[in-house]
Amino acid sequence: MKKIVVFSGAGVSADSGIPTYRSKDGLWANYRIEEVCTPEALASDRAKVIRFYNERRREMMSKQPNAGHYAIADLERCFDVKVVTQNIDNLHERAGSSSVTHLHGELTKLRSVTNPDLITPIDGWEQQLDERASDGSLLRPHIVFFGESVPMFDKAARIVASADILIVVGTSLAVYPAASLVNYVRDEQVPIYLVDPAEPNIAFLRNPITHIKAASAIGMPTLVEQLKHKFA
Repeated sequence: MKKIVVFSGAGVSADSGIPTYRSKDGLWANYRIEEVCTPEALASDRAKVIRFYNERRREMMSKQPNAGHYAIADLERCFDVKVVTQNIDNLHERAGSSSVTHLHGELTKLRSVTNPDLITPIDGWEQQLDERASDGSLLRPHIVFFGESVPMFDKAARIVASADILIVVGTSLAVYPAASLVNYVRDEQVPIYLVDPAEPNIAFLRNPITHIKAASAIGMPTLVEQLKHKFA
C-alpha cells in the first residue's frame, strides 16, 4: 500500500470559513503578532492572548470540515495516509483523518507555561484566565508562538521522508521552518502534487510536480479520484 503524506496549510481551513493569517484581510491585518502570538505578549498581557485564542477556538467550533478535508480523509480507503498540518484547528480530525501531526500546536489543548510536556485537553472554547495545570502552573494555549521552536518538526520531517507520494495543499510555503519540509522527500522520484490557486515557490524541487490550480475544496476531491485511478 502506497504511503501518501498530505502537507496542509491555512488554505484548507479557509474553505470552511476560518480566516487565514497572512492574506490581506486575514487575522494579522487586524491584530499585531507581537501583541497576541509571542511569549513576550503572554507575559505582558496574558488576558489579551487568552482572549485571542478563545476567539479562535469558538470560531473553530462554529465551522465544519469542507470537501477538501473529507477528500483527504477519504484517501485512507486506498492508501496509508498521514497528514502534517500547519493548522491549529481540528477539522482534519473531524473529517475522519486518523493520523494528524500539528506543527504549530492545537486549539483543543492547553499546556503548562513552565513544562511544555504537560498538555491537557480543553473542554469547550473558553480558557479561564487563572486556569492551572496539574503541577500548579498557569496554563497557556498549546500553540507555537513566533520565536519559539517547533517541537513536532523532526517528527514531521520523518513522516515526509516516508512518503511515496507527497501532496502539498493550501499553503504558500512561506512560513519557515514548516515550508522546508518539502526538502525531506526521500528522493527526486517521489511525485509531488500541489493543490493551490496560487504559485508557491517550488522551482528548487526536481521531483515530478503536478499543480492543480484550485482551492482545496475543489482541487482535493479531483486529485483523490485521480490518485485512486492511477495508484490504487
